[in-house]
Formats: sequence, C-alpha cells, structure tokens
Amino acid sequence: MTTGTLPQMSSGGATQSDTERLRRIESITDAALTHLDVQDLLDEIVERVREILAADTAAVLLHDETTDDLVATAASGMEQEVRQAVRIPVGRGFAGRVAAAQAPVVIDAVEHSDLYSSVLRRRGVRSLAGVPLVSDGRVTGVIHVGSLTPRHFDAHDVDLLRTVADKAALAIEARRTNVERAAAAALQRSLIPSQLPVIPGLDMAARYLPAGAGGVGGDWYDVFCLPSGRVGVVMGDVIGRGLTAAVVMGRLRSALRAYALDTPHPGEVLERLDRKLQHFETGQMTTVLYCVINASLTALEVSTAGHPLPMLTVPGAETVTVDAAIDPPLGVDIGVRRRTTVVDLPRGASLAFFTDGLIERRDEPLDRRLDKLRASLSAEPAETSCAAAIDTMLGDDDLADDVALLVVRCEDPTGSPPLHIEVPAVPTALGRVRAALRHWLSNLGVGDSNAFNILLAVGEAAANAVSHAYGPGGGTIDVDVARTGDSVVATVRDRGRWRAPRGENRGRGMGIMENCASEVAVDRTDAGTEVRLRFDIDKASS
Repeated sequence: MTTGTLPQMSSGGATQSDTERLRRIESITDAALTHLDVQDLLDEIVERVREILAADTAAVLLHDETTDDLVATAASGMEQEVRQAVRIPVGRGFAGRVAAAQAPVVIDAVEHSDLYSSVLRRRGVRSLAGVPLVSDGRVTGVIHVGSLTPRHFDAHDVDLLRTVADKAALAIEARRTNVERAAAAALQRSLIPSQLPVIPGLDMAARYLPAGAGGVGGDWYDVFCLPSGRVGVVMGDVIGRGLTAAVVMGRLRSALRAYALDTPHPGEVLERLDRKLQHFETGQMTTVLYCVINASLTALEVSTAGHPLPMLTVPGAETVTVDAAIDPPLGVDIGVRRRTTVVDLPRGASLAFFTDGLIERRDEPLDRRLDKLRASLSAEPAETSCAAAIDTMLGDDDLADDVALLVVRCEDPTGSPPLHIEVPAVPTALGRVRAALRHWLSNLGVGDSNAFNILLAVGEAAANAVSHAYGPGGGTIDVDVARTGDSVVATVRDRGRWRAPRGENRGRGMGIMENCASEVAVDRTDAGTEVRLRFDIDKASS
C-alpha cells in the first residue's frame, strides 16, 4: 500500500501518450461544457476521467461544511453511491483521508478497513487513487478513481488526476457560487412583497434595492393584516450575505407572522422570535423592528431589536424620529425583556421604515445622513415621499449594502369619499372589513352609538356571505359604504349561490341587521346576493 503526496511529473518526462491524455483532460472544462449546471458538469467529469485513466470507477464527493461530511454527488461505475446519498466523514475511509490530508492518496491493495463506503466494498475495488478538490485554499471535495483488479496508480496517473481536480474545482466552485447567488436572490424576491396589501385608510409605497456587488443580503420588510383588523409592519436586517442570510430571513419572516397571530404585543413577538433564533439559528444575529397600527389607524405600537426607529411626518410639522425604547438585536443576549412603546398617529401622518443601507455611508456622519432623510420625507402621497427619499439619499451612488424603504401614510380623507372593500369570503377577512369601516366612520365623525350599529349590521351581512354564499371553491365579498345626506348606506355583495343556514341557532343575522339599520333590503339572484343597509345618522352624535 502506498499513501501520501506524490511528486509532480516534470514536463521533460511527458510522453506522447501523456500529452494526449492531458489534452483530453483539458477538454473537461472546455467551452462545450460551459452551459452545464453543476450536476451535469460533475456527471460529465467522472465519465471522462474514468475513460482517460482507464479506470473501473470514478466518483466526486463534495464537502458539506454544515456536517463536515463528503457527500457522493457524481459517480461512474458505482452509481449506487449517489443514489444512496453516501456520506463520508472527513478523516474516515479513503475519501475522508484524502480530504483530511489535503493531498493525493494512493492505495495499491485495498483492505476493507480502508473503506468507509459499503458500495466500494461490494463493488470489489482493489486499488484506489484520489486527490482533493481545492478552491481558495480550502478543500471543497474529493475526486477518486478505482480499479477492480490490482493496479499501481503511478505519479503520472496522479498528476493527471490532480490536473483534472484543479480545473474541475474552479469550474465547480464558479457554478456553485452562481447557483447559490441565484437561489438566494430568488428566495429573497419571493419573500419581499411584490405587491403591498390593499388596506383601506392606508397609502403605502416601498423600495427594495439590492447592492450591485457582494450578492444578496438579509434585508426584508413585511406588511400584513391581523384578524383583529390591526396592521403589522416589519423591517429587519439579518447580519450576513448570501444564501444563508436569505434562508434565515425567510424563517424569521414566517415565524414572526405566526407569533403575531398568537400575541397582540410587539415586544412579546420579538421575545419569542429571539428564543427561536438563538435555539435554531445559533450564531446568527439580526435587527428587527415590529410595529402594529391599531384598527382605527390612530396609534402605533413599536418594539425594536436594535433596528433604526421609523420616522414620523405630520402635515404642517417637521419630520421626527419616533421616540421609542431600543432593545438589543436578536441573537445577542438571552432572556431580554423587550419593550413596546405606544405612539399617537394624527390624521394624515406618514411613517418611514428603513434599513441601515439607506442611511449609512463611510464618508458621511450618520447624524447628517439622518437629517438628510428627515428633510426628504413629506406628508405627500406615499409614492411621492418614497421616491423623493430614495433620490435624495442614493442619487447615482453605487450601493455598498442593500436598501429597503417602506412609507406608510394614514390617509386623511377630505369630504369622506365612499369606502370600497373587496375581501376573500373567509372568516379571517371580517376583521379587515371592521377595521376599514371603523376608520372610515371615525373620519366621518359618526358618534359611537351610530358607529356601533353600523359596524354590527355590516359585520353580520359580511359574515352571512362568508357562511352561505360560496362552497369549497370560495369567492370574494364587496362592501361599499357612502354617506347620503343624513344617512349612511352600506351595500354587501357576493357572487355565489345562497345556501340555507346549517346547524342550530343559525339565521339570526337578519334580525340583528333589522334592529340596527333603518332599512334593510336583500336581493338574491343567480349572479349573487346583495344586502343594502341604510342607517339614519343622529346629528347630535356626529
């Protein structure tokens, strides 16, 4: 048995046969293979190596840094290794020894003790030669060939195999990097909202600008409606870049949404998110800002884990940074009690949420950058304010870091224009209807007594549509509300076929609507059902 690092073959000792073999090895990464993805490239490499070295088996195992294993990824003459996803710990078996030594290893007479893979033992391999795949000074895998009859793989064979490994490692790493970057970008795009939700009373605009160099980062934002009619707003930044940061960001986004359904308090949501991060994502750190806007759009609950606080713009006043407690980032300290601050939202107020890529520059003090951002924001429509801030803060500069900006403006309707809401016919959408209607009635100046009757009756009409209009296929509900003189008229429409109430104590919704409204009219057709409600407004209470 021969092991260890073998000498390089000198150019003066090359034969015509060696030259031809080298030429064929050069072809392994020629232009004809540039279109192949990683797996196809590896499959082609093992086939050509096996042929060139007249070997019975050839395999490539790539290093999994998470587990420190070598994973059988491509094979010829021993395809079962790939089908069985054989994993070899670094330092164990033949391939593990090659990786640990970071040098070629040759075994002339294989013994069972030399092999970790049962596939190699069953195949009856008698001799082996392997070399590491090295990229940027680190082992990224191993390539080895085997013979079913006793054979001495000499220095020329190993030199040729090492040439293959050098060229293959470069090609594989380039493709893997491109694939990882593309996967991270695709994952991030799927998690950053392509379209913000339509929430009556809120005008929103956002920008997500990835840095031109350095790959994908962990910046993210989210806006979602809660069953209570409140609105959750998130802005976060996972420390790091690439696929790992994007994956962590995706997990945090999903977990935060789940915790937000379970507890109404932003601080408690971030405490749970912190425990999740520290238990399942050890060593990761992230800043997160989680805010909840109440259903009437008059107050904001803020909790931040090391993330920049939002800026508040009120018509006729200067933009200010929201005054709230700042707690440490997630993943830093165990058992942090995270605080929640309540901030009033005047009518027409705008909020700007952002990541540090918007405000941090090496050649400019942070305070000056923050002042510049405040000056760029306005109480204009969200898109106008968002565009102005991006232009002011970024201009034509190349981005060194990803940038996310979200502007949320609480609309201040003049003359109380009609309200239109379209929601899916599911129970969780009823909270959105109530929240939008409550906000609209508040802007209209409707008193509490009248508002209660309107909310209750419209809510019953919408709930009836959810229960009776559609089958398993589902559908949508339209709610239109307008003021006409001293009355408020609400219309609830569906496009389904009405089904009779099921179960006991059902069908009471009509009685509730008749008790709350001055007039109720129901029109059922094959095209759907329309419920029209008129409410006389008590002038003394509006």
